[in-house]
Amino acid sequence: MIIETRSPEETFELGKKIGEAAKPGQVYTLNGDLGVGKTVFTQGVAAGLGITEPVSSPTFTIVQVYEEGRLPFYHFDVYRIGDIEEMEEIGYDDYFFGEGICLIEWAELIRDILPEKRIEITIEKDLTQGFDYRRITVQEVE
Repeated sequence: MIIETRSPEETFELGKKIGEAAKPGQVYTLNGDLGVGKTVFTQGVAAGLGITEPVSSPTFTIVQVYEEGRLPFYHFDVYRIGDIEEMEEIGYDDYFFGEGICLIEWAELIRDILPEKRIEITIEKDLTQGFDYRRITVQEVE
């Protein structure tokens, strides 16, 4: 499925719809260049789960846990990860196969340990369509 958004608000709303529909144990991978709107999208997912606390990228902690919503939300940012062992040290499988949902930014960097069943989301800009235009691809992988 390909969705086009034309403002940060529309990108947020798409994330919110995904959060509202999320089920326990789902893993979402989120890929896209710096500045494409991954954080705005993630904030929407959190809102859809009923999380009201501020959500930002956990760049230096690898994972940020939010438990106040209808499901636990595990937000990973693996951009600065050195190797897969760092993921093992934080017990990634407890998150990936737990009762909450995982959203993993820069997931292509840990492709080898991703669950076979996941939802891949890619956000791309196209400046010919306007500064705030985003092409968002959502694809189930099994």
